[in-house]
Amino acid sequence: MKYRKKPIIIEAFQITKESRQSNHDWPSWLHEAWQEGTLYPASYGKSNGKDMLMIKTLEGDMLVDWNDWVIQGIKGEIYPCKPDIFEATYDPVT
Repeated sequence: MKYRKKPIIIEAFQITKESRQSNHDWPSWLHEAWQEGTLYPASYGKSNGKDMLMIKTLEGDMLVDWNDWVIQGIKGEIYPCKPDIFEATYDPVT
């Protein structure tokens, strides 16, 4: 059987080096995820704590690379999405 994804409206925000360094453009739900610890600085070898981000998801912790989109799902969950997948899956809503 084949299935089609139901049309839903999501919120998303693209993480760039600039938006990571200055979070003043972040939407409120992303700030809330930061405060709750769902979104947090990545910890790896040469990290200064101000570069890459991680997201706690039901599938485990996921790295947010530069230019990835962070999506807020229909139940408030957040997860990263690669730019090419985002462009193939989502259209802007006006």
